[in-house]
Amino acid sequence: MKLKTMLIIKALVCLCLGIPILLVPDFIYSIFGATLAAGGVFAAREYGASMMGNLMLTWFARNSQESESRWAIVLALFVYDAIGFIVAMIAVLSGAVNSLGWLIVVLYLFLALGFGYFLLPRRKPSPDK
Repeated sequence: MKLKTMLIIKALVCLCLGIPILLVPDFIYSIFGATLAAGGVFAAREYGASMMGNLMLTWFARNSQESESRWAIVLALFVYDAIGFIVAMIAVLSGAVNSLGWLIVVLYLFLALGFGYFLLPRRKPSPDK
């Protein structure tokens, strides 16, 4: 898979989840068996705003060329998704969300592994002698 494809996938995930979390957080979280008080709605909307930022970052970086800036973007997305994986895993294992929470765990794992792959050093083919 190319980095461009991974960035587009991340952008689509952020679009499909971020807008509903911004607009109807109670409903989205209820799908996963979680209830939100007023403070929880605020935090959920802040998370939705974060997803909109990630959407913009990934969408506009999809055509970026190899550079230190692109490496920093990939590193930041890897860390974000790895932490998301850990938080989602804790939520599922502690019973804070229902079994649909495993979908979020798998999604974060896929994204973290995907961006982690692009952080691995690339071997350059040696020139023929």
